[in-house]
Amino acid sequence: MKSKIKDRKTLRFNDHERIRLAKIRKQIGLKALKEISCIVRPETILEWFRKMVAKKFDGSLFRKRVGRPKTNLELESLIVKIAEENPSWGYDRIVGALSNLGFDVSDQTVGNILKKHGIPPAPNRSQETTWSTFIKNHQDVIAACDFFTTEVITPVGLITYYVIFFINIGSRKVHIAGITPHPNESWMKQMARNVTMEDWGFLSNCKYLIHDRDTTFCKSFQAIIASMGIKPIRLPPQSQKMNSFVERFVGSVRRECLNKLIFFGEESLRNAFVEYTDHYHRERNHQGKNNLLLFPNLKLLSNKGQIKYHKRLSGMLKYYYRSAA
Repeated sequence: MKSKIKDRKTLRFNDHERIRLAKIRKQIGLKALKEISCIVRPETILEWFRKMVAKKFDGSLFRKRVGRPKTNLELESLIVKIAEENPSWGYDRIVGALSNLGFDVSDQTVGNILKKHGIPPAPNRSQETTWSTFIKNHQDVIAACDFFTTEVITPVGLITYYVIFFINIGSRKVHIAGITPHPNESWMKQMARNVTMEDWGFLSNCKYLIHDRDTTFCKSFQAIIASMGIKPIRLPPQSQKMNSFVERFVGSVRRECLNKLIFFGEESLRNAFVEYTDHYHRERNHQGKNNLLLFPNLKLLSNKGQIKYHKRLSGMLKYYYRSAA
C-alpha cells in the first residue's frame, strides 16, 4: 500500500485553490483540518494563508522609488551641452550657470551625469580640444579646400578635368577656384595667389585652411598660403570625416549636377559650375544652416503672390518663389 502511495504524483494547486483551502482552515480550525486533511500537510496550508495575508498588505506596487528622483532628461541634456561647450568649467561653475536658469542641482548630480556620458572632469577636459570643438569655435575664420574630378568629351577624346574649390566653414560659401586637366605645381601656386589676394581673395578673412594629404597640395602652395598669415592644416591620412564640409559639397554637386550631365568641352563644364554655384548659394536650402537659403534674393522672399519657379541647366535645377506682382 505504501509503495502505491509513493508512486502517486504530487498534486499541484493553483493560487485560487490554495486560497480556498486556507479559508477552510480558518473556518474549521487547525485540529479539525488535521483530521480530515489527506491531500496536503496543514503546515503547508498555513504557509499559504500567511502568504495570502502578506499579499493583501503588500503595497510595493504603489511605493515610490527609494532615493533621489531621476534628473529630467531635458536638464541632463543641458548639463552635457554646457560641459561640452565650456571645457574649463568645473562642476560648481556648471551648477552656478544652471542656477541662473532656475535649476536647483547639486555638484554631485552634475558629476554623475557627466560620468554617465563619458565626459571627464574639467582639468582633463581643458587639456585637449576636440576637432569638432575647434571647428565650431573658429568656423568663421576656417576654410577648407579639396579636389574632385569629372570627365569631359573633347576633340581628342575623353579627358579628366580636376576642379579645385574652397569653402568657408561658417557661411558655407563655395568658390570654384580653378578647372584644369593638368594640376601641376605652377598652376597650384597661381591658385594660391588668387585666393589670398588682399581684400578680394576668397581667403582674405581666414586664419586656417584645411586640406588633405594629396600631393597636389605641394609645399610651394602651402608656403604662399602661410605667407599671407593663413595656417595650412594637413589632415591625418584617411580622415574624410574631419573634412566633412567639403565631402558634403562634393556629394551635392555630383548628385544634383555632374551625374546628370554630359559635358562637351571645357566651356560647358565651366558654365555648369557657374549655374550650380549660384543655385547653391541663393536657391538651395541647407539642412546644416537650419534648412534656410545661404544668400537669398530678398525681393523673392514673399508670402503673397502667384507661385512661380526659376530653372537652371535646362530645368534640372529649380527654385520656387512667389511673384509680388
